[in-house]
Amino acid sequence: MTPRRLLTLLPLAVFLAVAIYFALALRPERDTQALPSAMIDKPVPVFDLPSLADGPNLSQAAAAGEVVVINYFASWCVPCRIEHPVLMALKAQKITLWGIAYKDKPEDSRKFLAQSGDPYTRIGVDRDGRIGFDFGVYGVPETYVIDRAGHIRKRFVGPLSREIAEHELLPLVRALAKP
Repeated sequence: MTPRRLLTLLPLAVFLAVAIYFALALRPERDTQALPSAMIDKPVPVFDLPSLADGPNLSQAAAAGEVVVINYFASWCVPCRIEHPVLMALKAQKITLWGIAYKDKPEDSRKFLAQSGDPYTRIGVDRDGRIGFDFGVYGVPETYVIDRAGHIRKRFVGPLSREIAEHELLPLVRALAKP
């Protein structure tokens, strides 16, 4: 084959490669919501965030010995508003739920929680997103389950639904809380 003939086949080869990639990526059994996290089973990043309210800073050291659910949220985040009733239901379940206001103005976060209700036990402010970067946050909302030893055990990307909370998050939290 001449180089000119090979050059004419190049668009077909590129098209076939892209078609095969999408066929594999979009197969029905693949969970398109799952985003890999290198942090699973790793220690929680060291952090010390100022409190949104008048209280002690939010730090990983404060979680020592207990199971904690950490939820990244922002007042400007529409999916955060969608998941908010689920977080309020988790509060009613007596889950230790910490909030981290991600790249949000503290006054906007306070206003959002005053209007919608505050599901959090404690809230830290990650104004520049540095701690979110350390966690591997892609965007808000994201929720992490931390075990008693301070390791990230599960990551939920996107808004929590009642089904995910009831069938995945709560059973995991309860299992990790057992002595």
